[in-house]
Amino acid sequence: MIRELIAKNRTYRRFYQDVEVSQETLRELIDLARLSSTGGNLQSLKFVLSQTLETNKRIFKTLKWAGYYKDWDGPEEGERPSAYVVVLHDQSISKGFFWDHGIAVQSILLGATEKGLGGCQFNSIDRVALAQELHLPEHFAIATVIALGKPKEVVVIEEVNESGDIKYWRDQQGIHHVPKRALDDLIFKVEA
Repeated sequence: MIRELIAKNRTYRRFYQDVEVSQETLRELIDLARLSSTGGNLQSLKFVLSQTLETNKRIFKTLKWAGYYKDWDGPEEGERPSAYVVVLHDQSISKGFFWDHGIAVQSILLGATEKGLGGCQFNSIDRVALAQELHLPEHFAIATVIALGKPKEVVVIEEVNESGDIKYWRDQQGIHHVPKRALDDLIFKVEA
């Protein structure tokens, strides 16, 4: 069921780094993005696939991990992602990429979840440094980055408490808690 797949698709920040994500698996995930909707059917997204230790290190150092964890700079060696997808916007095709990267990322992450993998999407990226690290041509803009691997942490969804605090947190056992607003809190009723 799609609901179960979406509920299982959490943001993971620690992985079994030694569990490889194959090039074939990455290509299958990108194919899901390729089949997804795009604004005006322009299909301006391109993808850098990385699963080598050297390229992964170059990508890792340009990312900022978990804004709510002020004393954590990201996963330690051995718990880092074993693969990355860098989502690019090809500006030679269109000037804007609308919502395309969000749809593509959701497709990729749902496909990864179905395969027993997990991921983390980044917007907090040193885009200049990453473009230099990857030797990207100027007509490519970095839309987002997805870290992928076999999750090494438990993530649980819970209701937002009375304080209304939506910040995720880890307990003493390392379980990652993600507060979600109640369904009724999201639905705005319009008067007739």
